[in-house]
Amino acid sequence: MKKLLLLVLLITGPVWAQSPEERIAELGIELPEVRQPSANFVKWRQVDNLLFLAGEGSPEKGTLGKDLTTKEGYAAARNTGIRILATLKAATGDLDRIKQFVKVRGMVNSAPDFYEQPQVINGFSDLMFEVFGERGKHARAAVGHVSLPSNIAVEIEVVVELKEEGE
Repeated sequence: MKKLLLLVLLITGPVWAQSPEERIAELGIELPEVRQPSANFVKWRQVDNLLFLAGEGSPEKGTLGKDLTTKEGYAAARNTGIRILATLKAATGDLDRIKQFVKVRGMVNSAPDFYEQPQVINGFSDLMFEVFGERGKHARAAVGHVSLPSNIAVEIEVVVELKEEGE
């Protein structure tokens, strides 16, 4: 059985041999245009080989546990992830420059009795794994907030490590 598995892997190649951008295309995802902030801050800041992204909000609005279900929150976090992919692409020029995701902070607009913030932010985490494989796994916080700007459902901050030149 092990020999058969090895033969299959040799023929087909590793599961994550595709570039992140090839995976995005395969998943049928279209990256949106990246808009610059209207306030006095930047969308990203690179320090050495770490890239820090400003918080990105979901297109969906509402409070989880009141206006939105956990499933709808999961979709909002996934959609936020698509926006973050677009920002990462704009910041790096090539998503393959991302060595690994380091830290994610997921904020969920939550009703006082809503406790499924981790399941909501899984929408983001699952997408990053689909696109980047093991490189997309990250340390994470998923926390509830009484409100988020403009009543958005989800806001996510990201820190990624970039590959060194020639890596």
